[in-house]
Amino acid sequence: MTTDEEARARRRAAVAACERVLSGKPESTLADFLARAGRDPQDAGVDLSQPVDTYGDGVVEELERRVAELLGMPSAVFFPTGTMAQQVALRVWAGRTGSDVVALHPLAHPEVHERAALSVVSGLRTVHPTRAPRQPTADEVRELPEPFGTLMLELPLRDAGYLLPTWEQLSDVVAAARERDAVVHFDGARLWECVPHFGRPLQEIAGLADSVYVSFYKSLGGISGAALAGPEDFTAEAKVWRHRYGGQIAHQFPSVLSAMAGLARELPRLPSYVEHAKAVAAALAEGLAEGGVVQARVNPAEPHTHEFQLWLPYPAAALNEAALRQAEETGVSVFGLSRFTEPGPPGISMTEVSAGARALAWSAADVRTAAAAFAAYVTG
Repeated sequence: MTTDEEARARRRAAVAACERVLSGKPESTLADFLARAGRDPQDAGVDLSQPVDTYGDGVVEELERRVAELLGMPSAVFFPTGTMAQQVALRVWAGRTGSDVVALHPLAHPEVHERAALSVVSGLRTVHPTRAPRQPTADEVRELPEPFGTLMLELPLRDAGYLLPTWEQLSDVVAAARERDAVVHFDGARLWECVPHFGRPLQEIAGLADSVYVSFYKSLGGISGAALAGPEDFTAEAKVWRHRYGGQIAHQFPSVLSAMAGLARELPRLPSYVEHAKAVAAALAEGLAEGGVVQARVNPAEPHTHEFQLWLPYPAAALNEAALRQAEETGVSVFGLSRFTEPGPPGISMTEVSAGARALAWSAADVRTAAAAFAAYVTG
């Protein structure tokens, strides 16, 4: 076992042994997944006497119909991964617009986390309306100095702090793309939890775009999988490309049932997570200041979703060791399995905080106390 593997194993063991964990999802073992898989069919609300799906029929089509209805779109198509789904969506639109240029943020998932797949696999080219760590503005889209066929908006923009525009800003950006004769695609992997921020129904949000991608395993806790939603001719062509990209899998019912269970179980809870995240973020900053860490920064100051960034003026190694010691010595973990990294200047570190189901059991006072205790490990 390497040093990194030993560190990960120590962190997993410490968090698993904690009585209380604030951020993130519970650590899952194979046994955990199998136990949950046994519960998912009951939560999925489907007829389990029907035949097993074969190459995308049966229960897969049932999930697709549910997603299309939730998003207010004519049709939807299931994909084994979000990376594949977005590759296909942007390739389909490139063929239809006659442009292989996609406008998107440089912090968007395809640019940061997909090994340049848009260009290497799909032959597309990207341009950036802005490089600022925020959503692009309508003027930036209008003034982009070269033509593009598709504008892709990641909602929320995860690597900038799970940031969302206002509803008016989003509407203006979409209108600006239309002025450029471009189609609009939403990377909505986490679109499910955007409803409270926008104050609009999910169907109205999705309805701004020509196509939308959603994930089933991030916020909804599914095993895996994603969906594309849009016009019927778009999803019909997407199915063709899904086959070409290797996504025509014989049987997908475990992921599909898990996705349906997530829609039934987690989707209704997301607004409560988003609301509680605001209290968690404020209490974290207060507790850290009480413990002597006065330059903590929550980004955004009031979270737009139930996830946000925490920045601290200390080296990542020191912060990760402090978090580990607190978990091992007190049985309380503020950050769970999330680690601090130094994505910018050395000595300034960031971690992501996710205020999900486990966080609901934490009052603001609980968060302040645990954050102050963590600060003592950092400064002591």
